[in-house]
Amino acid sequence: MSYEVRLHPKVVKFLEGLPKNIEIRIKEKLKGLSANPFYYLEHYEGADFYKLRVGDYRALIDIDFQRKILFVRVLDKRGRIYKRKH
Repeated sequence: MSYEVRLHPKVVKFLEGLPKNIEIRIKEKLKGLSANPFYYLEHYEGADFYKLRVGDYRALIDIDFQRKILFVRVLDKRGRIYKRKH
């Protein structure tokens, strides 16, 4: 069974503000997560979530293993995402 990918409303808004080619690239990568998420995801040290790398962008993702849901909490540029409070 594949995982369901859900986006936080702020992530949706951030994606809409990106150039169209980058938005499409990130959305395609997120779609690819549903079939085999652990091929792309890395555990984020010091926290209970995972990170996804897409070029210069990073997504921080919570995983509900029982319900098989990937919840994208934060999406931002690589240089800014790790400085944010999560």
